[in-house]
Amino acid sequence: MNFHVITIFPESFGSYINESIIGRAIKKKLISVKFYNPRDFVKAKNRNNYRPADGRPYGGGPGMVLRPEPILKAVEKALAGKANKKQKPLVVNFIPGAKKFVTAEAKKIARKYKEVVLISGRYEGIDARVDKILKTKKYSIGDYVLTGGELPAMVFIDCVSRQIPGVLGKHESLEEERVSSSEVYTRPEVLKWKGRNYKVPKVLLSGNHAKIEKWKKIKPARFANQ
Repeated sequence: MNFHVITIFPESFGSYINESIIGRAIKKKLISVKFYNPRDFVKAKNRNNYRPADGRPYGGGPGMVLRPEPILKAVEKALAGKANKKQKPLVVNFIPGAKKFVTAEAKKIARKYKEVVLISGRYEGIDARVDKILKTKKYSIGDYVLTGGELPAMVFIDCVSRQIPGVLGKHESLEEERVSSSEVYTRPEVLKWKGRNYKVPKVLLSGNHAKIEKWKKIKPARFANQ
């Protein structure tokens, strides 16, 4: 799968996508992540090469709004030669209050799409005409407001990439495909901390797989939204 990220802060992704599972998936060419800065599609206004991609909102109000032309041109470049009738790309815009992005959505996207464009908004958001022209899919990653769309884009890339065969090595590596509770333990069997002993539940040491699976099922699930 190819992720195309539209952002005025592409450098903010480097420390995350180049590490661990996502970094290995990129090296194995199971996924690719490319960046397109809307400012690159704006003519410089002065000798300092200042390229404003935002403007004041019509109707007044605080903050600035990302202009439509630079974003549309960035998406156009990202999808040049990739869009076709059989395999339409998915274009996503992250906004508060939109449909919640959950694992079930990630699974559908991983099965259906090869080209995915992620628009990372900033300030007061992007000009609404971008959504109308591109017929974007709107998602929210939680009931809170963030400074920009970069973090939601990283969450999206991580969650969808996990559903792509080969990224995690084995299908069983997907936590959401296993019987899994909110409580997990590892060594030591008895943790001594500030004069107290904290023990691993006896059932997990019993070797009785039926009892262990039953114990896991009665504990709160780690993945409520599937």
